[in-house]
Amino acid sequence: MDVNAAVAAVAAIAGVLTGVIAMLAFRFSEREQRRPTRTSLHTDLVLPPGVDTVLSVLRSSAVVLDEADGVVKASSAAYALGLVRGGKLAVEPMMKMARDTRRDGEIRQVELDLPRRGTGRGEALAVSARVAPLGSRLVLLLVEDLTEARRIEAVRRDFVANVSHELKTPVGALSLLSEAVMDASDDPEAVERFAGRMQIEATRLTNLVQELIDLSRVQNDDPLEDAEPIRVDELVAEAIDRCRHQAGAKEITMAAGGTADLRVWGNRGQLAAALGNLVENAVNYSPARTRVGIAARTVVQPGGDLIEIAVTDQGIGISDKDKERIFERFYRVDPARSRATGGTGLGLAIVKHVAASHGGEVTVWSAEGQGSTFTLRLPEARAARERAHQMSHRDDTEGLEDEAGRTSHPSPHSSDPSAYETLPSPEVLP
Repeated sequence: MDVNAAVAAVAAIAGVLTGVIAMLAFRFSEREQRRPTRTSLHTDLVLPPGVDTVLSVLRSSAVVLDEADGVVKASSAAYALGLVRGGKLAVEPMMKMARDTRRDGEIRQVELDLPRRGTGRGEALAVSARVAPLGSRLVLLLVEDLTEARRIEAVRRDFVANVSHELKTPVGALSLLSEAVMDASDDPEAVERFAGRMQIEATRLTNLVQELIDLSRVQNDDPLEDAEPIRVDELVAEAIDRCRHQAGAKEITMAAGGTADLRVWGNRGQLAAALGNLVENAVNYSPARTRVGIAARTVVQPGGDLIEIAVTDQGIGISDKDKERIFERFYRVDPARSRATGGTGLGLAIVKHVAASHGGEVTVWSAEGQGSTFTLRLPEARAARERAHQMSHRDDTEGLEDEAGRTSHPSPHSSDPSAYETLPSPEVLP
């Protein structure tokens, strides 16, 4: 009996102790839950009032660091640029700037080139970083992405340099020829010869200035403000008339087919200039006694039908490396031939901008020694007009963006000349 009583007493004491321990643990847990966490201290107590709201509306990437170099606050753009990783500032030069600013309170700014995350091409990300003290213990880092601005500036510099070079050539030639005319004033034949050369250079200069004006216009104007349904056969006829003299001099046959009853939607002047540039290039880069074909067809698309106008030549063709650059301003596949024909290197750049501004695109198929096919894809007139009418009555912003995306990026199709072999008998235009 004594043994059982002792066991019962021990069990009772153990139960009491367990209850006391459980109660103490519960009280400790409640205390810990009420205690502010490190994160809440940072966001609720450390940041000055209103700073969080201001940082959320800044266009620059923003990072707030505490006295231990920990990230208190970081915008989504900072994570997207790879500035913050694992709760730490991942760019060592910026970290050093923050520490120096925390030490002496001075505002610092520097431009850096950072490796771009997720690419294996070694492209640099150009940023401008500015560090300033925020209160007594925090440091604010603002980072602005300058990559696109630098790219645009580089394009602008190249454009100015190319324009200067292209203008210098005919202007210099005119200067030399005028001196030659003065020196040969007593030689009528020489004067006539030099005057003819001056006319050629003056024409080249005029064409260059006009194409610069055209390029500027198609980049800045909205062609759809004066849009109208345009017959494709009228555009083709105008393009052929524009090149009839050059084609006749080289005995090149121009043939058009499949253009009847097709209409596109856009600015007549810009579309005529774009198609004329394609046909003119085809004639200039084709050998004598060959053929240039212009064919059109309708392509059914879920977002609206497209009209494809293909210009095919039997010329020298374009290499793969040149195909990536032919739509750049002033780029020439064959500079010597461009000089001989008066080409400015702006024709295809104009075609590209006209196609894009009309919600279409231009593509090229080519093989060296086998010729080339440039395909201009534009919205069909009725589909484009119906789509514009629907968009004008739609209030849903997401629906508008989706419709515009489908219009601006049609699905690609083959530009191989064989795709147009089933067209009706073409009208041969000598």
